[in-house]
Amino acid sequence: MQRNQIRIALGVACAAACWPALAAAQTATSDELMALDNTALKSELTSRYDGALAATQDTAIVAADNPTYLWASQAKAQCGIALGFMKSGTRDPVSIGKCVDATNRMRPAGPAAPVEYVATPAEPVACGKGPFIVFFDWDSSAITPDAAQILDSMIASYAGCGNAAVTASGYADRSGSDRYNQGLSVRRAEAVRSYLASRSVSGGGITAQGFGESNPRVPTADGVRELQNRRVEITVN
Repeated sequence: MQRNQIRIALGVACAAACWPALAAAQTATSDELMALDNTALKSELTSRYDGALAATQDTAIVAADNPTYLWASQAKAQCGIALGFMKSGTRDPVSIGKCVDATNRMRPAGPAAPVEYVATPAEPVACGKGPFIVFFDWDSSAITPDAAQILDSMIASYAGCGNAAVTASGYADRSGSDRYNQGLSVRRAEAVRSYLASRSVSGGGITAQGFGESNPRVPTADGVRELQNRRVEITVN
């Protein structure tokens, strides 16, 4: 069994065990997490990541007409980013804060008591302003499966944004020349723009722009390959 298949299988198996733990953890704030020591913080982030992963693999949640799946997808991405920083002993307040926010917005369902079904109007979809962040393989502008999942979550939330304009800002790491990376960052932003436009996200228009090596999430020396810097940030204006 491939590693990704094993992780998916574990995520489904985790659903029953991880949801209660995640529900209990949702009272914590990002400031409270930042006050933990590294071991406790990593455990907390892992618990939230596992719960979010289980939710994105739960067919009942995927099929449900509520924003749980959207926030679970965001939580999985942001908690995963925070854990990636933790591997090097670094605490990233941005990804930790977004991990906490997304998991706190998830609403895991407890045991359902038999009730009479009463039809109610569907709640309006909340407009997610972002930023939604997708990452790219080295020297590539192709949308990866993980990036597609985050973009699909963004598309779902855009349904509540009316005709708001969208901005896709592309970046590159420092492993190539400035000129090459500028062009690569533009191609990444254009790839995201094309993906969104092909799925009817147009509204007030989609602006694609590239910033090359500027504004790195993780500052590095010249020539270093860094996944966190190979990205496009999508915001709804």
